[in-house]
Amino acid sequence: MTGLVVKLLVCPIGLFLAAWIFPNVDFGYWYQPIILGVVLAFVGYFMERIMLREETNWLSTFMDFVASTVIVYFGAMLFADTEVTFLGAILTGALLAVTEIFQHNWLLDSGRVKKETVVNDS
Repeated sequence: MTGLVVKLLVCPIGLFLAAWIFPNVDFGYWYQPIILGVVLAFVGYFMERIMLREETNWLSTFMDFVASTVIVYFGAMLFADTEVTFLGAILTGALLAVTEIFQHNWLLDSGRVKKETVVNDS
């Protein structure tokens, strides 16, 4: 649950940062990156619950990048006065994926993600 709280803070901040840094990411109103960030946080949280393990850390990060790119690109189309190009969505997804690397490592190192138990048939 702590991972969700962190994501609820990091994802909207990441979208605000992307809109500030990248010229091809432009949200029309201040609340739009917050709404999109909350959606990204919940999707990312459930993706972590499903697939994040020590051996799937990089796969999970890549899937977060893909999901973030798709959600940002198509999600931005639902908002008025918002323009996000596909390149902008890719760059935003990459920015969010970098934050996911640190979050995944923190979750795995702190034991907040359930470890797979190995059954020994000996």
